[in-house]
Amino acid sequence: MIAVIPLTVIPLILYNGIGFAFGGNPWPTEVLGLTMVSGQPWSLSIGDLIVVVAIVCLFFEMLRAARYSRTTIYNHITSTLVLVVYLVEFIIVGAAATSVFLILSVIALFDVIAGFSISIRTASRDIAVGPHAMDGPA
Repeated sequence: MIAVIPLTVIPLILYNGIGFAFGGNPWPTEVLGLTMVSGQPWSLSIGDLIVVVAIVCLFFEMLRAARYSRTTIYNHITSTLVLVVYLVEFIIVGAAATSVFLILSVIALFDVIAGFSISIRTASRDIAVGPHAMDGPA
């Protein structure tokens, strides 16, 4: 049953948890700062970290979409619902009107589009269509 839950919901929960717990705009807050060998400062903000988490979640969602089962279909449906939540929250909730949330929404959109595309491509290999479909393997 847990395979039905899309991983792109994790960044949504993180964003809402951090955003509503700390209020305001905590996304530029530095989590990690280093001085590179070149002497230039480099910093990782909370917003950057959530985007990285979202990209990792998207990677694992693509791996999950490559296998075809009944739960994959339900996962695509819930991924679409998660995308709708992202879009509605971006439009309606003031705390979600940030570039970080927009990037998370685009990642959720890629999850939906790529998930359906990969599943259709995988399923088309399993189904023989055409005049020679009943001939068997070549």
